[in-house]
Order: sequence, then C-alpha cells, then structure tokens
Amino acid sequence: MSRRGLSVFDETRQLTNMWLNELSEEMGWEDRHRAYLGLRLVLQAIRDHLSPDEAVHLGAQLPMLVRGFYYEGWRPAKTPDRNRSVDAFLRRIEDGFRQTPGDEYIDPAELTAAVFAVLRRRISAGEFDQVLHALPRAIRKLAPEQRKARAVA
Repeated sequence: MSRRGLSVFDETRQLTNMWLNELSEEMGWEDRHRAYLGLRLVLQAIRDHLSPDEAVHLGAQLPMLVRGFYYEGWRPAKTPDRNRSVDAFLRRIEDGFRQTPGDEYIDPAELTAAVFAVLRRRISAGEFDQVLHALPRAIRKLAPEQRKARAVA
C-alpha cells in the first residue's frame, strides 16, 4: 500500500495520466478534460466496431481506469456496429464533442489518428495489429501509418 492508498489505484491513475498526456501532446491540447473526452469517444467507437471477443482483447491491454470508461455503456450483443462507414464512425466522435458545452470543433479523423498513435505505443504490437485489421478498411486507414502509406502511394 502506498501513502495515498492502494498501489494498484495509484498505478492506474499514473498510467491513465500518461495516456492523456500523450494524447494531449499529439493533439496540441492543454485541456486534460478534452483529452479524456477524446480518448473515451474514440476508444468506445473502436470498441463498437470490433467483435465482442476482439473488444475484450483490446480492453485487457488498457490501464484499469481507461478500461472502465472503455466498457462504459457497452452492449456486446449490439456489436460490431452494423453501420461500418467511416462517416458514421467520425460523426459519432464529432457528436460526442458537440454535447460538451464550450468545446470548439475538433477534427474527428485527426483525433482518431492521435488515439491510434497512443494505442500503437501503449499496447502490444500484436494486439494493435489485430485491432487494426478487425476494423473496416475505411476506419483502418485513419491510423497514422496507414495515412502515410496512402499519401506516398
């Protein structure tokens, strides 16, 4: 046990802050609430485009605190989402920001790419590749390395 409480809680808080810091840096944001909201919205959108088994495998790689908001509101019987279009995926993220008073417009494709970049660094390479390949091709193309490959071609 640490001075502040259980070490497992201290560790997940620290790991979650690292994820939020990385996302904030990727996006050029200083607002931590914005980073939390962005991470939550994109992870939940990804989750809902995976099979329940793939969603659980991804969830197992997340810090405990991130895992909590990743699973928030999940309905496994409704996944994967039947609307597999990239437009619906991005609209869901954009709409999530619109529901937060005072938040300015965000580019949902840029935010998704930033979350993919954080995931690429923070989860195992094998799991990241499995998640990426389980997503519809149009959503998969939002990942930074996929975007670069398209730009070069």
